[in-house]
Amino acid sequence: MSEALSDSGLPPVQRVVTGHDAHGRAVFKSEDVTPTRMIPSGDASFLLVWTTATVPADNNDETDGRQREAGLTLDGGSVIRVVDMLPGKESPMHRTNSIDYGIVLEGEIELELDDGAKRTVRQGGIIVQRGTNHLWRNTTDKPCRIAFILIEAPAYLHNGQPLPEDKPDHK
Repeated sequence: MSEALSDSGLPPVQRVVTGHDAHGRAVFKSEDVTPTRMIPSGDASFLLVWTTATVPADNNDETDGRQREAGLTLDGGSVIRVVDMLPGKESPMHRTNSIDYGIVLEGEIELELDDGAKRTVRQGGIIVQRGTNHLWRNTTDKPCRIAFILIEAPAYLHNGQPLPEDKPDHK
């Protein structure tokens, strides 16, 4: 198991995956410790933890969810990733057709909406992002680690029209 620091300088992420044996009993299927890695924009380091191909998820699918090809979200499925936002950096403004749960594990992050409204979310805080246009900004001098769970959702309808997705490329 890797003990290398993440590109953000934070510790690597431990992932423990459970499943079932031939008798239907719970077993540990795998365990690893993996660092987050810098994305090309240089504002954050990411680690894909797991994906599902469908919602609801299929617990009979034995695919290692990390091996499934996923962009920022996974059409028809779900994604969990760890994001380390670097000090003084910000993401592009973006919107995805998903409901996103963000759990701040370390540090703090500023969330800005497209109208300029801002909120600071601190360690232990939880963000529920409902298909809104937003950006993330780390205004501190320390990395901020957030676990994001993204589940596909239909586009938000404004006056009967779907608002467009705007996903930044993070590969």
